[in-house]
Amino acid sequence: MSQTATISPSLAIIQDNLDYTLFSWCKQKGIAPIAVKYAEGVYLYDYDGKRYIDFSSGLMNVNIGHGDQRITAAVVKQMQQVSYVTPGCVTQVRGELGKKLASICSGDLNKAFFTLCGASSIENAIKLARLHTGRHKILSRYQSYHGASIGAMTVSGDPRRLPVDAQQAPNFVHFDIPVLYRWPYGEENLLKESVAQLERIIAFEGPGNIAAILLEGESGSSGCLKYPVGYLRAVRELCDKHGILFIADEVMSGFGRTGKWFGFENHGIVPDMIAMAKGLTCGYLPFGCLMVSDRIAANFDDNILPLGLTYSAHPVSCAAALETLSIYEEDNLVEHAAEMGQYMDTQVALLQQKHPSVGDWRNTGLLGCLEIVKNRTTKEPMAPFNAKPDEMAVMNKVAAKIKELGMYTFVRWNYIFIAPPLCITKEQINEGLAIISEALTIADAHVD
Repeated sequence: MSQTATISPSLAIIQDNLDYTLFSWCKQKGIAPIAVKYAEGVYLYDYDGKRYIDFSSGLMNVNIGHGDQRITAAVVKQMQQVSYVTPGCVTQVRGELGKKLASICSGDLNKAFFTLCGASSIENAIKLARLHTGRHKILSRYQSYHGASIGAMTVSGDPRRLPVDAQQAPNFVHFDIPVLYRWPYGEENLLKESVAQLERIIAFEGPGNIAAILLEGESGSSGCLKYPVGYLRAVRELCDKHGILFIADEVMSGFGRTGKWFGFENHGIVPDMIAMAKGLTCGYLPFGCLMVSDRIAANFDDNILPLGLTYSAHPVSCAAALETLSIYEEDNLVEHAAEMGQYMDTQVALLQQKHPSVGDWRNTGLLGCLEIVKNRTTKEPMAPFNAKPDEMAVMNKVAAKIKELGMYTFVRWNYIFIAPPLCITKEQINEGLAIISEALTIADAHVD
């Protein structure tokens, strides 16, 4: 029998991918991806029949769950009519989607510019902010991620920008927001210091030079880092005071993920623009959108809007998005996410009691993250910020165990992300946390 005949279907498929394709954000040798044959609900299935519970909704985007054939039907129907028109033409579904998004967005956020993904939504938000204000600087948080294109990567504070640091775009300024878990000076001083720091940076950079402040509605892949209570309201007030636009990045935290349509709704504010993608089509097709206030849009009633993409308002992606929004409402997924988030909090609290390696749990709705530490008193992380490969030994073992036990989720540095599809049940939450609990025994063995 030949050697090829003894290789499992999954391994053969993985080998073709390793030989002929490149993988994001990792070295290309020594990786072992899951070969997904099909997916349904909160589960992935490989070609050998093994089932994995998806506890991070892919990349926090498959909010409605996998394999929903309502999306398939909507996409097929649209493709039977027309698959592509230039952005200068219109389709029925484009107008219906824009109208629907306006109905769920706050305030006067009524105009949709359709993009291809989260990064292209951010890029166009940056352009539009500069065009509208005539200013050039964009302020954003250090511990944040907004996309991998050059502008989006530069405005991110995430260390993934550092390998291309010399090629960053100009006129982006970062600021820090301390996190309560590691803030030693008392919660009552956290908001005061955070706002004072931002006020100083605005003064140093010149408020008349600042086009926009860009913040995630809720923190995502940086570790679900909580804003000090009242912080986004204070930022909104500073923006209004100085004529600065507020851009909310809802690519990850939007569309029910935090138990609200958008993360910023948890903070009682309304931004001037919303960048969105991921949960807009839940990954069934690539798509994004920049929602813009009527005030900003009116600036281009008689002036050319110098933004454009070949696939803007792609009718098939519009159809997928419109059906996705219907599913959120039909299945009450936004409300369900809030309910399941509360249940998740109660169950993770039990997990914290059992495992001394769990230092902190930060969660909003179903956008959560466990922070794994060597010592709860000193809060020394199990892997440091921007950990090098040799500093990831323990967490790599934890991640490998999670996969071995039948779970796919996002593990980064000393973080284990818990952000399952919004359709998850209590029983499935218990199933997933049981896997994480078993894997955490590895980390527990390295606690001081």
